[in-house]
Amino acid sequence: MNALAATSRNFKRAARLLALDSKLEKSLLIPFREIKVECTIPKDDGTLASYVGFRVQHDNARGPMKGGIRYHPEVDPDEVNALAQLMTWKTAVANIPYGGAKGGIGCDPRSLSFSELERLTRVFTQKIHDLIGVHIDVPAPDMGTNSQTMAWILDEYSKFHGYSPAIVTGKPVDLGGSLGRDAATGRGVMYATEALLAEYGKSISGQRFVIQGFGNVGSWAAELIHEKGGKIVAVSDISGAIKNGNGLDIPALMKHTKTNGVVKGFEAADSIDPTTLLLEDCDVLIPAALGGVLNRENAGEVKAKFIIEAANHPTDPEADEILYKKGVVVLPDIYANAGGVTVSYFEWVQNIQGFMWDEKKVNTELKNYMTSAFQHLKEMCKTHDCDLRMGAFTLGVNRVARATLLRGWEA
Repeated sequence: MNALAATSRNFKRAARLLALDSKLEKSLLIPFREIKVECTIPKDDGTLASYVGFRVQHDNARGPMKGGIRYHPEVDPDEVNALAQLMTWKTAVANIPYGGAKGGIGCDPRSLSFSELERLTRVFTQKIHDLIGVHIDVPAPDMGTNSQTMAWILDEYSKFHGYSPAIVTGKPVDLGGSLGRDAATGRGVMYATEALLAEYGKSISGQRFVIQGFGNVGSWAAELIHEKGGKIVAVSDISGAIKNGNGLDIPALMKHTKTNGVVKGFEAADSIDPTTLLLEDCDVLIPAALGGVLNRENAGEVKAKFIIEAANHPTDPEADEILYKKGVVVLPDIYANAGGVTVSYFEWVQNIQGFMWDEKKVNTELKNYMTSAFQHLKEMCKTHDCDLRMGAFTLGVNRVARATLLRGWEA
């Protein structure tokens, strides 16, 4: 099941639990605006190349739309639509005043030079500058983009609108980026894990963890969980998977990946088949890589008691049902990985105020938001007698529906 079908299915189930009006339900699903632009740039060799850029702006009932911009050869409009919609519910779950958006350019960033990427980013910004804005739509980095991409968007947008640091988040700190943004998603995953385990009278200390994906989110989550006394027994990345039953030495592994770029070849661990990583014996499984990795083929063999969805959409709806029957507790992505967008919100707030916070304040506020969101999510689970995923979806959808009704959507 693709991301759009799964997201729409979860939304419809939540709408039924909330007994939403059918006209309102339909209105909430349809994106506010879809933008598609042609971006033609001169390549370094003098030839011209054209790329298609787009932005899906899903909903702005609760505030400006927010979401990443990805550079990827296969940017699928359906998937972008699903991710924009998911951002609407995610920002509502985290209780930050945003709606959802997502966008990107269909290109292979690895085949473009630094100056070609800059030209492409600037042309894209020129085409959409009057449709985004500090109080309209605030982009952020995503797959294939980074803080440098955001710096170019900020510069190009500012040529039209005057200096506007709050137009994008995930910027370099020198241009108004927030301290703590780099670790935010991983730190949010750690706070979410703490909140969930506390419900069961457990703490991170002494639990056995398996983490799939050792990029930004996976590596930060590993480092912070290790600091809290969690035992990380296996991790994987694109190069393969490694395991140490007594717990991996995470600081040493971080050093190894800094030097070599991948986890493969780490000496204090055994190499294992990456396809079996999700089925390793552990207490907590954290998929922090791709979507759709837990499906009906492998869900029945998962040994973890808890699954924390650090990636977007790692669990198929079929897998959800199998895991639910097995008694595995799944903490859904729209709550578990909301740390990133929450600290993006802090960055935007700091830019608008022109007053920057220290890292301690960023982390303290993040913990408050993650803890409070978990309490509200649990209340929805009790009210609607549902699992955590439906608790999160009903919480998010209900907040957006209430805002929509209060603003007068039929007028």
